[in-house]
Amino acid sequence: MQYRKDKNGEELSILGFGCMRFTKKGNSIDIDKAEQEIMAAYHAGVNYYDTAYVYSGSEVTIGEIFERNHIREKIKIATKLPQYMISNRAAIDRYFDEELSRLRTTYVDYYLMHHLTDIAQWERLKQIGIMDWIAEKKEDGSIRNIGFSYHGNTDNFLKILNDYDWDFTQIQYNYLDEVTQAGVDGLKAAAGKGIPVIIMEPLRGGKLVNMLPEGAKKAMKDSGREWSPAEWGFRWLYNQPEVTVVLSGMNSVEMVDENCKIASDAEAGHMTEQDFAALEVVKQKIKESEKVGCTGCRYCMPCPKGVDIPGTFRCYNAMYTESKREGRFEFAQTVGLTKEPAFASQCIECGKCEQHCPQNIPIREKLKEADKALRPLPFKVGINVVRKYMFRKAAKGKEKA
Repeated sequence: MQYRKDKNGEELSILGFGCMRFTKKGNSIDIDKAEQEIMAAYHAGVNYYDTAYVYSGSEVTIGEIFERNHIREKIKIATKLPQYMISNRAAIDRYFDEELSRLRTTYVDYYLMHHLTDIAQWERLKQIGIMDWIAEKKEDGSIRNIGFSYHGNTDNFLKILNDYDWDFTQIQYNYLDEVTQAGVDGLKAAAGKGIPVIIMEPLRGGKLVNMLPEGAKKAMKDSGREWSPAEWGFRWLYNQPEVTVVLSGMNSVEMVDENCKIASDAEAGHMTEQDFAALEVVKQKIKESEKVGCTGCRYCMPCPKGVDIPGTFRCYNAMYTESKREGRFEFAQTVGLTKEPAFASQCIECGKCEQHCPQNIPIREKLKEADKALRPLPFKVGINVVRKYMFRKAAKGKEKA
């Protein structure tokens, strides 16, 4: 197992165990199976374990496993504050204390503000006293490192990143999400500030393994490398020195063994020009089923009316490269849940975006198509309800402040 350092110089295994999707037995987690997988990872050198308050049964499961095997002091636990459920300072304490109890511990090594999509959510937390709370918890040792996990656009990521002295951050990042969400710009900005970056969704929930088109698989095979699709995804990430830990939800001992083997071999800078060329073919084959040939270059931005053009097209394409549900869900997270609306319906057809598009995309026409596909009536209503809930809380917090 290879290791990279956090902000304090402590070593973290470059492979982290994502604890969101343990195998179920009936309605509960199969704790015996989970224990086999966790202990296999532990013995292979994995020392970073990621969970969250809302991962049903996860905190309780790993707390019991770590205590039973007497390894709590030898590993790092990362868990998260459900900030979307917080309305006052007392609630912060209540959720945190419950997490400590579930985890059977007196401290959390890496604590995150969970699922930020807009700086407005961080501003709301500040208004109800989160910064003083963090200072207190770091002072008494119950939190060792503070960070945030993120699902929004690059601009909001950079605002949050630069607003506080974070110890680490967690982003969705893989070879298909290089220019979406926080993206490579967010990765490099964090690394430039000396902030470790934890990677989630390295294989887009397994889709870069299980949903690859035949042409993509052929490109991998023809490359001369005997790497599995999962290995290509992990190696692309490990090749980047800015990446600190890559999380994987491992559901078998065999998967643990395979991923640990990759993490013991793949070093920063190990990929060749031929490897990158093969991966470009893979990406091209995946993108052949896309509806819009948008590369995410952002030359069309900023839109004078605030439309997130590349974000909308990315999610529209995901409806056809992955699934309709996946594309719409990503749209809700990254475009629909920003404080300032970014919907395609705001377009006034001024045409400025089309003047700057290197791909000569008929953006105005495609935005209408995308909006219709991404926001059928039930989704439109659902997004609006969630937006009112989230940003009404923000407004109330501001009034109290």
